[in-house]
Order: sequence, then C-alpha cells, then structure tokens
Amino acid sequence: MIGAVGVVVLSLAGCEDSAPKKGTDAKPAAAPSSSAPASAGASAAPVMPAVVGLKFAAAEADVKKVITQKVEARAAYADVTLPADRSQWDVCFQTPAGGTEVAAGSTAELSIVAPGTACPDKAGATLRPSKAPTTAAPRPTPTPAKPKATAGTGGTTGGSGTGGSGTGGSAGTTGGTTGGGGGGSAYYKNCDAAKAAGAAPIRRGQPGYREALDRDKDGIACDK
Repeated sequence: MIGAVGVVVLSLAGCEDSAPKKGTDAKPAAAPSSSAPASAGASAAPVMPAVVGLKFAAAEADVKKVITQKVEARAAYADVTLPADRSQWDVCFQTPAGGTEVAAGSTAELSIVAPGTACPDKAGATLRPSKAPTTAAPRPTPTPAKPKATAGTGGTTGGSGTGGSGTGGSAGTTGGTTGGGGGGSAYYKNCDAAKAAGAAPIRRGQPGYREALDRDKDGIACDK
C-alpha cells in the first residue's frame, strides 16, 4: 500500500517538472514603442516672390501664385499717371519684399515706371520737378523829360505911318506887340488903327484894349 502511494507521488512530481513554469520560458511581450510617428506639420507659409525688375504682367502673375487678393499697381513717380494698359511697365518697388512670408489673403503693391524710364531713389519721387517761378524785376518808371527852356521872343514893333490930311485918310498908327511866347500887349492909337490892324473889336483883357477906346464902357473897345 505504501509502495503504491510512493509511485503516485513520483508520477505527479515528474509531471510538474515537465510542465513549463509560469514566467520562465515565456517570452516577454514587446513593449509599445515610445516614439510615435511624427504627425505631419502644418504646411509652410507661402513666400513673396522677388519681382523687382520684371514687367508688371509677369510680376503680377508670379505674385498671384501665393496670394489671392488683387495686386495693386502704383506709379513710382508721384507726378505720373498710370495708363489703362501697364502690362509692360517695369517694377521698381514691391510690398511685401521678396522672400517675405505672406498669408494667402495678403495684399501686394507694385510700384512701376514706363518702359525706358529709370526708377527713382524712392517711391513717390517727382519725375519732373516744377521750376520755381522767377519774379521779374519791376521795370523802372520812366522819368518824363523836362521841356527845354526856350528863350522869350521879343515882340515886334509895328511900323509907323502918317496918314494924309485929306478926306478918307487914316491917321498913322504906331503899334507893336511885345512879349514872350505866352502873350503880349498891343497899342492902338485909335479905333481906326485897331480896325486897320484887324483887331477890332477888342474885349477887356485882350491885347490893345484900353478904356480910352471903349467909349460906352461896356468892356468892348472899338465895337462901333
């Protein structure tokens, strides 16, 4: 009886040795990798192309590849007006500058000049500087020439004559005029002499008038 029990125990012991022990022969499970595959990064921002020196049409096409807004064209010279067709004008300045990262909704500005025109040192310069008006010197006021003094011309002394004593004879007259260029005086012996000289009638203030010849004292001598 005892021998049979021993055989059973030995059989059980052999079975235990032949069974793999838990955790001895089993391979460890692969540990999860700590480095997960890198997620795709955000796409790089577009870069503004360098278009200075290009024709506007080509520059506009390059800029529109990175932005969606309208490309603004401006004259590089402040006193120049852009024509409707500026496709062949040359680009002098650009905003943003070439190589600058821009967003798709950004705006761009290109300053351009006409073909064959040199670019200014800076945008907004003047192509044709206005000349400052020169103030003409006032003309001198002419000084009126002084009239030359003329020597006074002496009067003329009329000849004298003696009339005959017969009827119709006229008494001789002695007369003359003296004075400068502004007037003179005359003397008539009587009204016959004044009439003979063609001076009658003589009004007061005229040469030859004297009260002796003005009989009615009305201011007119030899009037009758």
